[in-house]
Amino acid sequence: MRFNHATLFAAVAAAMPDRDAIVFRDRRLSYGDVAGRVNALANVLAEHGIGIDAERADLQPWETGQDLVALYLLNGNEYLEGMLGSAAARAASFNVNYRYVEAELAYLLDDAGAKAVIYHARFAPTLGAILDELRQRPVLLLQVADESGNELLPGALDYEAALAAASTAAPDTSPDPDDLYVVYTGGTTGMPKGVLWTQAEILLSSIAAFMPAGLFEVDTLDEAVELIEAGPARVVLPTPPLMHAAAQWVALAGILSGGSVVFPAVVDRLDAKAIWDVIDGEGVMLMNMVGNSFATPLMDEFDRGGRSGKTVQMMGTGGAILSAPVKQRILDALPHLAIADVAGSSETGSQLSNISMSTAPATSGVFAAAPGSCVVDDDHEQILEPGDPRSGWLGRWGAIPLGYLGDAEKTARTFPTIGDKRIAIPGDRARHLADGGIELLGRDSVTINSGGEKIYAEEVEEALIVHPGIADVVVVGRPSDRWGSEVVAVVAVADGHDPSDDELRADIEPRLARYKLPKDFVRVDKVLRSPAGKADYRWAKDIALTTPSPDTSHSENKELVP
Repeated sequence: MRFNHATLFAAVAAAMPDRDAIVFRDRRLSYGDVAGRVNALANVLAEHGIGIDAERADLQPWETGQDLVALYLLNGNEYLEGMLGSAAARAASFNVNYRYVEAELAYLLDDAGAKAVIYHARFAPTLGAILDELRQRPVLLLQVADESGNELLPGALDYEAALAAASTAAPDTSPDPDDLYVVYTGGTTGMPKGVLWTQAEILLSSIAAFMPAGLFEVDTLDEAVELIEAGPARVVLPTPPLMHAAAQWVALAGILSGGSVVFPAVVDRLDAKAIWDVIDGEGVMLMNMVGNSFATPLMDEFDRGGRSGKTVQMMGTGGAILSAPVKQRILDALPHLAIADVAGSSETGSQLSNISMSTAPATSGVFAAAPGSCVVDDDHEQILEPGDPRSGWLGRWGAIPLGYLGDAEKTARTFPTIGDKRIAIPGDRARHLADGGIELLGRDSVTINSGGEKIYAEEVEEALIVHPGIADVVVVGRPSDRWGSEVVAVVAVADGHDPSDDELRADIEPRLARYKLPKDFVRVDKVLRSPAGKADYRWAKDIALTTPSPDTSHSENKELVP
């Protein structure tokens, strides 16, 4: 069976109205409570003419016949209500990076043609500054009150007041499994792009693993709900911002499977104390995070004492490196849990996984493939067999997106047909190993071509991050007269450490070919990452470009030839 998110949620809520659905600060909202709020929001949207204009079957893959609703929000109940309420109205929500400056926000809202914006009051000044510059001003602004105390923007409605005045009855719509789920890419290596999925396909691609076994084989919605009722009521914590796709997938997995989605009291920054408070206070079973940048402060807080973590069954991570030593640190402290290192993208969903447990040494870099995952040759002409020594493009067929919003050319390029399979190829490099595993090499957009050799930034980052003197690192290329481009590591040094460049090179030399070793190390107080923990390669490149290249003609670097 194929599912629409709003329809599945409504059925689950009707079957278990008293079960906790969302817990955030002083709010403990039952499934019945959330269903009423979702319906009210859908009715508010419908009253403003926001919904669907054309069915999926009548559209090209890069087109949307649904109005788009921008979620310009921090984590909280309003984010999930915005996703489900939009789906119930047959509109489609999309994520907004709340760190964007005015020009970036204007680009995003214009690119999406946003008909509505649901936003926290703290973001009102930035939104208000660009409204008159947009090609099409949104017809509805819903402002969520917060501690900023900012007044309503002109023409905006207070979110809670609007919901209170609206009917909580189900809207007069017929949501379809082919209605859109839209996620914008992060834009850390280029302009953000709107990826168009059907709701049914994103469930199969990225959420199915967290749903009851057999859910997609049933024939009716009632049978699906029976399976969900019979399953465990898990407590789920999406730690990264919900503007990050992987956090949305974990949250949707929780609320569509009858679980409770919980949030820490502090959501505008990573607050390890607040996260542990909610883990132990609510009995979190499943959580996700983003690599070392999340895991290290969480474990630092755990080591201070007074924390349990005994209920956590699985920690998921993705979007940035979680190094093997940090994995092992978690497993040494919490040997009962499993760590799921998940790789994927907005264009492929959860594509690869590496499960670490205390019964075996933690590893990193090689993954088990999800159904449909494959490696495609450089020319996009064939799927490489396991054991083929060539590297290629990481791809996925089966449950994949329709395309990119408004971009037929990029849709055709990223989603080619090879043989009888339409394949998503977003730009990661990989190698298919003989045992069926996939070695992830790195994203092509941050690949460094030095002396005629391709060097994958993530590969160098993973080799460096295991050094105890490095707290965080991003690797980029910098123009070089000698090499064309040279490898530069932008590093934040760990407290109490001061490793020299030579020490760092010596440490990674056994793990990397010499031509991959950084020619320079640029030290910064903190590596800039998005709130979702993803590296900002544009920032790192600017840092590298403004730091003079070392004179390599009289140093040992002269030996670092390909």
